[in-house]
Amino acid sequence: MDHKFEWQEHRMTTPDGVYRVLRAAILDGTVPPGGQLREAHIAADLGISRSPLREALTKLEEEGLVVKIPYRGAFVVEVSAREVAEIDSVRLHIEPYAAELSLEALRGPERPQWLQTLEDLRRAMEEDNVPASIDAHLRFHRLFYDLSGHGVLQSLWNGWETKLRLYFSVDHRTYNEDPHLLVVEHERLAAVALEGDTDAFRQELAAHFPMGLQAQTLVPRKRTPRQV
Repeated sequence: MDHKFEWQEHRMTTPDGVYRVLRAAILDGTVPPGGQLREAHIAADLGISRSPLREALTKLEEEGLVVKIPYRGAFVVEVSAREVAEIDSVRLHIEPYAAELSLEALRGPERPQWLQTLEDLRRAMEEDNVPASIDAHLRFHRLFYDLSGHGVLQSLWNGWETKLRLYFSVDHRTYNEDPHLLVVEHERLAAVALEGDTDAFRQELAAHFPMGLQAQTLVPRKRTPRQV
């Protein structure tokens, strides 16, 4: 059954307003990966014309949340466990570096903001609020990259975050079945990050997402001949 789309705060029929409604429905898992965004259905629910809707879908496509398939329509992007594993295998090597570069900020003015994400994660887990827990989980890791002052590292995270969010919205429970353990793992990551022990941070990170290590043993994909 199609989800009923509604204005979240107030009716805003601009492309940006429509974009925010659709983006929220995608990222909170209401419209799951692989789900179709039917133009006629959405336009009727929101009481809008197709023009701002199509602009919103194009923006979502550019952001990597939606894929348009000719003659079929727009669909939420699907993210596989393999893709997340490959992302994690790279993060294992560069996130400790990002943590090292951000150490001064984490020990100083940004420490309250960073530790607040742990409190937000704990509260979301206690309340069984999956969207809020995903948001806090990703904000915790994003701060390493944002505070690193390293543009390439920041670009890498920006390219990963949408895929991780989409994957967690569907498979957050199996990624870490014990909600308490997820909080404890992030508390340990915070502790070793503040100590400045890069090797210990890498070890904690490996324990945090062991599936990332599995990517190194996966059989390479067969290459598809390029069409000319």
